[in-house]
Amino acid sequence: MADVKISGLHKRFGPFHAVQGIDLEIADGEFTVLVGPSGCGKSTLLRTIAGLEGISEGTIEIGGEVVNDMRPRDRDVAMVFQDYALYPHLTVERNIGFGLRARKMPADEIGRRVGRVAGMLGITPLLGRYPRQLSGGQRQRVAIGRAIVREPQIFLFDEPLSNLDAQLRDEMRGEIKRLHQDIATTMIYVTHDQIEAMTLADRIVLMRDGRIEQMGSPAELFERPVSLFVAGFLGSPRMSFLPGSVTRVDGKAGILVDGRETPLPLPAGRIPDATEVGTRVLLGLRPEHVVRAREEGAGLGTVRIEAPLELLQPTGSRTFATFRLGDAQAVAELQAHDVGSAGETIGLEINLNRASVFDAQTERAL
Repeated sequence: MADVKISGLHKRFGPFHAVQGIDLEIADGEFTVLVGPSGCGKSTLLRTIAGLEGISEGTIEIGGEVVNDMRPRDRDVAMVFQDYALYPHLTVERNIGFGLRARKMPADEIGRRVGRVAGMLGITPLLGRYPRQLSGGQRQRVAIGRAIVREPQIFLFDEPLSNLDAQLRDEMRGEIKRLHQDIATTMIYVTHDQIEAMTLADRIVLMRDGRIEQMGSPAELFERPVSLFVAGFLGSPRMSFLPGSVTRVDGKAGILVDGRETPLPLPAGRIPDATEVGTRVLLGLRPEHVVRAREEGAGLGTVRIEAPLELLQPTGSRTFATFRLGDAQAVAELQAHDVGSAGETIGLEINLNRASVFDAQTERAL
C-alpha cells in the first residue's frame, strides 16, 4: 500500500489546458473518488497517476517516490477500465492470471492467487468460461480480479460501472465497497455519477474545468457546499435555488425571496454580519429540508408556509413534490402515504437551519 501526493500538476493537450494546477494528497488506504461532469479533467488526472499520460508540469509521488518519468508497469498500480479490456481468447482464469504469467511468476503461486481472488469476488464457477459467455457484471468482476491478483500499491478505477444497468451498478458498488474494506488498499475512483461518489468515497474530490472545486468527506460536500456548482451537482433531486435579497427584521438577518412579501428568517450567524441589506443571494433548499408541516407547529429554526403542490414524483416510500415559493419552484420530500394530490394546498415546514446561502454574483457560499 502507498499514499499519493500530487503537487502543482498541469496537463495540456496543445492549447487545451485539461488539468490546471492540482494539489492533492491521498492517504495510504484511503478510498478517494474523483467526480465531476464530463470534460472536467478527472479521467486525465487518473491517467497521469497511472502513467498513461505524461504531465506538463508538477510532480506525482507514490509511496514517497516521484514517478513522473517512471513507466506505467513500474509504478505498481493496477487500473480497471470502463470497457473491461479482457482478452476474448482467454478463459476467465487465464485473464485474471495474465499479468502474473507475464512476470514469470511460478504456476503454483499464480493458481493460489487466482483461486483466492475468484473466491473473494464470487466468480470461482466462471474460471473456465470465456468473456463472451459472461454478463456485463461478471466481466467487470473479472476485470477487477485481474487488478486485485497483482496485489499492487494502488488501485485505479476509470468509470468501471458506467456500462452496467442500474441494478448491476448498485450490486457492484456494494462489491467494490466491501473489497476496499477487505483489502484496505489505496483506491482512486473516477465517476461522473454523484451517487457512486457519495456511496463509495472516504473523500470526494469534485472537479470543474480542470480544477478542484471542493474536496472533503461526502457529508462535508453535501451539507456544506462551498459554491453553487457543488450544491447543484450533489443530491438527487438537486438542491432548489430561490433568488432573493438579504434583509433584516428586528436586527435579525433574513432573505426576502423574490415574489414573497414576508422574509424567511435565518438562524443567527447564518449570514455574515458584514453582508449588506439588499445583497442578491440564492437560498438553497434540499428536498429533505422541506417536509409536511407538523400539527404541533414549526420547530426552532423552521418556518411554516402554505403552498399548492404542482407536480408529484412518487419513488416508493417517498414522494418528491414540486411547489412554488415566491417566483421560483422548489421540491419537498414527503412520505408516500401523506402526500395529497397535485393542485392541493398543504402546509410545509422549511428547515432553515440546514439551508445554504450563496452570493448571486460570485456563486460562492456565504
